[in-house]
Amino acid sequence: MQSPELAVNFENIFGVKPKMFSAPGRVNLIGEHTDYNDGFVMPSAIGSHTVVAIAPRQDGKLVLRSHNFAGEFEFDARDLPQHRTGQWCDYVLGVAVVLQRMGFPLGGAGVVVDGKVPIGAGLSSSAAVEVASALAFLSILGARMELPEVAKLCQRAENSFVGAHVGIMDQFVSCLGRAGHALLLDCRSLAFEFIPIPDRVRMVICNTMVKHELKDGEYNVRRQECERGVKILSQWYPGIRALRDVSPGQVERHSGDLPATVYKRCLHVVRENQRVLDSAACLKQGKLGEFGELMGESHRSLRDLYEVSCPELDIMVDAAVSLPGCYGARMTGGGFGGCTVNLVDAGDAHPFAEQVSQRYQQKTGIKPDVYISAAVDGAAASAGMQPVVA
Repeated sequence: MQSPELAVNFENIFGVKPKMFSAPGRVNLIGEHTDYNDGFVMPSAIGSHTVVAIAPRQDGKLVLRSHNFAGEFEFDARDLPQHRTGQWCDYVLGVAVVLQRMGFPLGGAGVVVDGKVPIGAGLSSSAAVEVASALAFLSILGARMELPEVAKLCQRAENSFVGAHVGIMDQFVSCLGRAGHALLLDCRSLAFEFIPIPDRVRMVICNTMVKHELKDGEYNVRRQECERGVKILSQWYPGIRALRDVSPGQVERHSGDLPATVYKRCLHVVRENQRVLDSAACLKQGKLGEFGELMGESHRSLRDLYEVSCPELDIMVDAAVSLPGCYGARMTGGGFGGCTVNLVDAGDAHPFAEQVSQRYQQKTGIKPDVYISAAVDGAAASAGMQPVVA
């Protein structure tokens, strides 16, 4: 994706023409909170992108600017901070730091970021910044890295530098998404398969416009609860490494051995893994009604077992499911606010967007943002790279 305005502004700031790289956000069709449990997910890249413009500098300085946030950040490229600053620049800086730790001799560079992925909506604006930044830095280094490795680099930056313990899904689909397809990803092996999304449907993404403050802390609590479940269950199943290795029947068999809350968390994850696989089969067979039913099951599980929904997400889902053309609706992303994803007949997508917005606003007094998107290509296209299925 090109951004002529960004190119002109970059040249006005730095006096040189930049190279530009883009990466999309993502929406997860199904498979929530399974990624950090070594499970299965099925996201798609969406038509909202972040573009990073870059050019080398001879003075050894890394200078970072943004179209979306005020302020300029300047660092000595030979002595980059090893801890987050708490500012927006951490997502770019973290990628640079991890590249240096990997042995890449990153020198000075001017960088300007223009992000069009909604921030705080659960559509992975952070992954889009990281992936576009990684491709930009690699370009001025003259280095090449396989796309799955780029995804892992960006995940490492967010884990170890930014301090968010995210799984691999967001960065992976931002790198490797394919137009017209969902990406079925095994988060343990990183084996993946492109699953066609029928042309006759669109993804309608509804932003509740709320982001509850407990999100980040509760996300880490959920990870800890899953890890505790694995530790307890390993007494009976000593070979397990993650909830990926446990069946729903095994979890249910030990309902009395697990603390009640841990039991609910585990039950969601193991059932959600199966829903992802069942959903992929439904899409392949064009069974959109059954796919929608699985979306509904996923939302109820996230609400009742994993407890990461909120009133606004539930209202948005309830507003959607009875509208014409809607096959299914669920919350998407980490939870406690953000977006829902809806699979809707293409011909009904615009009326659906208007009606679900009206219904939500009547219930909450909040005017939502609604985005209609098909699945798009990942960052590979902007970098002239071809994703290869392993």
